[in-house]
Amino acid sequence: MRLTVAPLTPDRWTDVEAVFSARGCSVARGCWCMAYRLSGSGKPLPSGMTRSQANRAGLKALVDAGNPPGLIGYRGKVPVGWVSIGPREEYRKLERSPVMKAVDEQSVWSVVCFVVPAEYRGQGVAQALLKGAVAYAKKQGATLVEAYPVDKPARSNDEYMWFGAKSMYDNAGFKEVARRKPQRPIVRIKPA
Repeated sequence: MRLTVAPLTPDRWTDVEAVFSARGCSVARGCWCMAYRLSGSGKPLPSGMTRSQANRAGLKALVDAGNPPGLIGYRGKVPVGWVSIGPREEYRKLERSPVMKAVDEQSVWSVVCFVVPAEYRGQGVAQALLKGAVAYAKKQGATLVEAYPVDKPARSNDEYMWFGAKSMYDNAGFKEVARRKPQRPIVRIKPA
């Protein structure tokens, strides 16, 4: 699928809301791609705010601060997907993960999450987002892009595939560099 892939900037906020609010994206609506940016249980929730609302506000604050926390894919003018990407150090939960902890001391950008509404799945949206993410990381000065896909012999429930399937990364030229759990490799690519 040919998509236009663009950084999430304040003027595109309603587009990411449309993706996260679409059918099949209930996990995204709770997380707002903040789970791996936070470490531990986080600060107490503001009075009267749910965890989902706090996560949404957290993502919006990143966007408003001028640091795009990911990219949106468009088919024409319609937002059809999201990928969370940034320097590994922006994802504090990765530091504590026994499965996704650092492989070495090299500086990497991490692809952590894909959100694709149910009506656009199976059409190459995530693959196009991944290609756009690698290109974007390179433009930002990244020399390595790393990801933490799911590698299972059978199809998994879509709601558990936010990291993406290993086969998608294989098709994009990523190479496995570590595997600390049977179904969870760490893969990398040098942006060309």
